[in-house]
Amino acid sequence: MRLRLGVQLHHSSDLQGAVDVAVAAERLGYDTVWAPEAWGSDAVSMLAFIAARTSTIRLGAGVMQMAGRTPANTAMSAMTLDELSGGRLVLGLGTSGPQVVEGWHGVPFDKPLGRSREYVEIVRRAIRRDGALRFSGKHYEVPFGDARALKSTMHPRRTEIPIWLAANGPKNIALAAEIADGWLPSMYSPDHEDVFDEPLTAGTARRDPARAPLEIATSIQAVVGADVDACRDATRAHFGLYIGGMGSREHNFYKEIVTRYGYGEAAARVQDLYLSGRKDEALAAIPVELIDELALVGPPAKVADRLKAWEASRLTELILRTSDTAMLEAVRTIANDLR
Repeated sequence: MRLRLGVQLHHSSDLQGAVDVAVAAERLGYDTVWAPEAWGSDAVSMLAFIAARTSTIRLGAGVMQMAGRTPANTAMSAMTLDELSGGRLVLGLGTSGPQVVEGWHGVPFDKPLGRSREYVEIVRRAIRRDGALRFSGKHYEVPFGDARALKSTMHPRRTEIPIWLAANGPKNIALAAEIADGWLPSMYSPDHEDVFDEPLTAGTARRDPARAPLEIATSIQAVVGADVDACRDATRAHFGLYIGGMGSREHNFYKEIVTRYGYGEAAARVQDLYLSGRKDEALAAIPVELIDELALVGPPAKVADRLKAWEASRLTELILRTSDTAMLEAVRTIANDLR
């Protein structure tokens, strides 16, 4: 397969188990292990621990929240992780959403597009070490006031660490296509890639031609088993949480995405039921067609057929969301059979 495979770890519970999954993924030949963060465990600590237990698998921050760190602090963490891992870091960054930014980090969720652009530029300048770090923008000022500008005392292993942006809205997708090394979309569908054509085209038109083509990776649920309905049901809690309970009723990135795919009526019903506390009904209301479109579920033959659709898509990496090493091995075996 041209398509690389990665694995996304769970967070905040059984962290040692997550590390064990990362070690198994390297043994099975997976390309990248991604450590997420929300408002519990952090990605940097997880990746540092995994770096010490592995030697070849790439380490993806999937994703570090920009609101929780200054750009310079992110650059420091990135340089340190890259050095300790022997140059294996993929620096995934994201704005997160209003609930996490304001409810957890205690800072306003404002102008995410402009902040992201400036943030990425500052991180790159800090890592490059072309001189003392100086930046004057609408959202960030380095140095601040009359302070003296500083240059990192660390000489990084790589002066260009790949930066991937998590982006779901059209303007953020265009920004990722313009300035990032990779794009991390949520609930990406290989059957509705045209939904993303316009922002990707617009961003690519502004992209520095010297930068390599944009890489794209999305995470999906993977449940292989003989009973396809049981496999589908194993994914319902995930889809219900994201479509029904993430963000607010007015601003839910995941609900908006599946609405663009044509599931607007079903998504609205799932959200209504979920937010009213009727979670079991919300999960039952998730269409089978949506699960089959956005997840790998069912017997090996069905999974193999669906993998062909992902292989034919514009993705460069497919990231499996699972903590089951047997599931990782099953998908890897199926993918190898398709080579």
